[in-house]
Amino acid sequence: MDRRKFFGAAMASTAAAGMVAAKDAKAQDAVARAARGMPSPKIRDVSVIECAPQGVRLTVVKVTTDQPGLYGYGCATYTQRADLVKPAVEKYIRPFLIGKPADRIEDTWQMLYNSSYWRNAADLNNAMSGVDQALWDIKGRQAGLPVYQLLGGKAREAIDTYGHASGSEIPEAIDAAKKYIAQGFRHVRIQVGVPGMAGYGSRAGGTRIPALHNAPVFEREGAKRRALALFEAARKELGPEIELLHDAHERYTPSEAVQLCKDLEQYRLFFLEDPLSPEDIMWFPNIRNQTSTPLAMGELFNSPHEWTPLIKDRLIDYMRMHISQMGGLTPARKVAAFGEIFNVRTAFHGPGDVSPIGHMAMTHLNLSITNFGIQEYSEMNDATREIFHGVPEMKNGYLWANDKPGWGMEIDEAAAAKHPFNRTDPMNGGWGEVRLPDGQIVKQ
Repeated sequence: MDRRKFFGAAMASTAAAGMVAAKDAKAQDAVARAARGMPSPKIRDVSVIECAPQGVRLTVVKVTTDQPGLYGYGCATYTQRADLVKPAVEKYIRPFLIGKPADRIEDTWQMLYNSSYWRNAADLNNAMSGVDQALWDIKGRQAGLPVYQLLGGKAREAIDTYGHASGSEIPEAIDAAKKYIAQGFRHVRIQVGVPGMAGYGSRAGGTRIPALHNAPVFEREGAKRRALALFEAARKELGPEIELLHDAHERYTPSEAVQLCKDLEQYRLFFLEDPLSPEDIMWFPNIRNQTSTPLAMGELFNSPHEWTPLIKDRLIDYMRMHISQMGGLTPARKVAAFGEIFNVRTAFHGPGDVSPIGHMAMTHLNLSITNFGIQEYSEMNDATREIFHGVPEMKNGYLWANDKPGWGMEIDEAAAAKHPFNRTDPMNGGWGEVRLPDGQIVKQ
């Protein structure tokens, strides 16, 4: 390679990195000048930033105050119905909040929660979550402290995580798990495709199984047998020390879920996720009374009426709520404290359809609580890092937060504009249908 070209490219890369660092430093300087000891900041504007740097539609709310340089970001991502969140923020929440104090987080959350009268709608919960997290970001910037300090300080140094290992065939899934283990992960979720059908968490090949329709097809008993075969092979190949997780993704009937949990006992799972759908949570006592397999549940919950009975009766081991679906950091920290009393640990939902702001909010909460269990980890590509500066850093299976004020993050809105939502998707971000062989729809 031409030495001049090599050094020229290196200098250009260094200059670009310097420009990003200078921009972030300028933003931090503005924060430092912004507000300590000054009167209560008022909300001057509430806006929405949309982008899809990894093909998943992310929504972030930005709350700007009347004090120069004082603003905050919050995750409002609801990728399956993303187009509903922006108007919810702009047409309903923004007019309601303009001129109100930015430092009364609890009061603002309660106002928003009650203002629609009909509560716990997924789109409004996500919109509220964006505002709530942004106000916590503002509070941290105002105080000159990372949010975890406002929550009581660190209870640990970093956040233990798990990665997603999958494959269309069992050896492929196990090889993917080995790659995570080689990177230092101590926990791995494993999923495998089921030949001829639409499984969850992995692609599958093979001839399509017989069905009375042309839609994607799923057959429960075949999927269950495949999962058991996967774990038998995984324990032989990976050994007893690695912690293994699996997602049933609410696709089984309650009686089938009971049997699956019992059959999986021998493989000593760290947890089985979503063995039931939210509509079937009254079946959890049946599972708990018949099996020792640890249970995780909650990513589809958006109401306290769903998670409260499972926690208070110790029917689950890990709460899996989605931070924007449940309404933000304010309810998440309350539920975490509630779970501590009953020794139910956290395993908050952290897939690619949580923005890096949401991942950072969960990281700060996880740092500060004593009943932390595990955190789902999703890798972020270069385009995501170009937009979101200061994302949690992954080292040897642990996530680390930076110590800058608030979330310690900035968003490059010009970079976000280069990765717009896909408007040509016929499902517009939604999930398609999956059916049993006889044509009955399957929950996803």
